[in-house]
This record gives sequence, structure tokens and C-alpha cells, in this order.
Amino acid sequence: MLTKKILIVFLLIVALWAAGVAGYVAIEKWTLLDSVYMTAISLTTVGFKEVRPLSDSGRVFTIILITLGVSLFFYAAGTLAEAIVEGHIRGLIGRRRMEKKISKLNHHYIVCGYGRLGRVICQELRMRRFPVVVIDNREAAIKAAANSGLCYLKGDATLDETLLHAGIKRAKGLITVLGTDAANVYITISARSLNPRFIIVARAEDENAEKKMFRVGATKVISPYKIGATRMAMAVLKPTLTEFLDLASHSVGFDLDIEQIEIMPGSDLAGKALKEVSLRERTGVTVLAIKKRGGSLTLQLSPDEPLEPGDTIIAIGTKSGVQKVLEMAGHHITIEEN
Repeated sequence: MLTKKILIVFLLIVALWAAGVAGYVAIEKWTLLDSVYMTAISLTTVGFKEVRPLSDSGRVFTIILITLGVSLFFYAAGTLAEAIVEGHIRGLIGRRRMEKKISKLNHHYIVCGYGRLGRVICQELRMRRFPVVVIDNREAAIKAAANSGLCYLKGDATLDETLLHAGIKRAKGLITVLGTDAANVYITISARSLNPRFIIVARAEDENAEKKMFRVGATKVISPYKIGATRMAMAVLKPTLTEFLDLASHSVGFDLDIEQIEIMPGSDLAGKALKEVSLRERTGVTVLAIKKRGGSLTLQLSPDEPLEPGDTIIAIGTKSGVQKVLEMAGHHITIEEN
């Protein structure tokens, strides 16, 4: 709406200048240069002397021209002020509304950087219906995040203040995929100092940076180039296995899902052995591995060993079957179809 008003003001100014020049040419029979000069000093009200003595008709025309010019000036100034004030207020209201929305989030994920990797990461998290907060200092990235319906903060993710505004103390995890290893290392340090218990996944391009990120508190460090190269090699060496893993991971046209499921306190699985709960018979889901709380991942499953709160199982099965296991483990997450 304001853009349209500004355009109208511009067109009115052009029209008034053209009318002034045409009027002096028609009424006073002046040359084009004299008419342009007289229109300029009239509309700008600088008080210079007329090019030539004006006739009575010329004086009346000049009075009308000056009156219209001054009126148009005030209208243009008001429109510009409205654009500035309204834009500022709209931006302030939008920021306050977003900050209020973020302040209500709990167990969400913070994604630092909304580039190519960041967009795919947010898409995967939203597919699982996890709340996400994007941090980026680029206007284009913030607009893209807003258009995707994500919560966002425009700012420097390396600053503690920005991370605190993103609710880092209430967050479940942070993923940093900024363009430089230095920035990702710095964010990892800040994030770990602000929240000692949550998950931090960092992007690294250099092997030395990868080691530093682990030392300063990263839970997992990912090198996109290394993973991409490994997957390409596997696609050549073991194409069928690669195809299966892709289907299981993304479930594109295939009703299969692999999920890590943490056993929650008080759930139907807590304190019970795999043999006792009979997951395969009841849900069709197979448990591939288990990670005991505070321990490492193992493929040697004991059907008689009880599942304790905090244990994590790796399960594979249909989407509906995995959904049932999630509910039995105390989660209420709906897995969306792709």
C-alpha cells in the first residue's frame, strides 16, 4: 500500500513539472529552457527573480503552480514519514511477536545458519514436528525462514545474547552450519557454556576444526563433504544396500522407517524386557540395537534384560508400527508421510 502511495507521489511530481513547463510555453510563449527554469524556481520556492516579467495570466498560473507544489511537498513528506514509521512499527511488532512465540518453546532445536544445509535440516526437523528456531544475520535468509513458517531470530549466532533469546537453556539441541569452521567452533563454545546438557551438532570442513569442536563440547561433528564422498563411493560399491538405507531413512514410496526411541520414565516399556513386551508381534517393529543410558551402542541384544528409562533403542518397521512403539515408550510424536 505504501509503495503504491510513493509511486503516486512520484507520478504527481512528474505531472506537475510537465504541466508547469507546458503552461509557461503556452501562456508566456517562452522557450523550453526558460519554462523549465521558471517551473523549477516556482516549485522549489527558492525566491529567484522571474526569467522575464509575467503577464496577469502568467502570475495566476504561477500562484496555482506554487500552491500545488507546496501542497505536494507536504503530501510527499507525510507519505515518506508514514512509510518510515509504519515500517519501523511493523518490524518492531513482528520482532516482539516472534520473541514472545520463541519464549514459549521448550525442547526445541536451534539451527544456526539458514543456507542450503540449514534449509534441509529444518525441513527434516519439521517433518518430525519438532519446533525449530533459525538464527541468521542475513535478511534474505530470514525472509526465507519466515516464508517457510519457521520461528527465527535475525542476529549474530556467536553472541550469547542471541542464543539466550533463542531459548538455548530450554532447547533440546543446537545445530550450527555456518559457512566457516571458526564461527561454528565459536558457537559450539558459547552453546556448551550456556547449556551443558543438550546436544550440539556442528559442521566442519577441516579435520583440525573437527577435533577442536569435539574438545570444546560438540556432541557430534559432521563433515558434509566427507559424508557425501562416502555415500557416493557406497552407491558404486554397494548400490542395493545404499538404496535400502535411503528408503529406510526417507521412506520415499516405501512404508518403512528407522527411528531412535528413548525409553521415558513411567512408559509401558520402562522396566520391561524385550521378550516381555513382544514388540515384533504387537507392532511388527524390529529392534536393531540398543544404547544403555550412559553406555555405548550395542547390537548384542539380550531379550531378558529390562529396558530402563534413559535407554535408547534403534527400531525399524512400518511408520504405523514405529508410531505405536513411540507411544509405548512415552512419546507423542506423529511421523509424517513424505
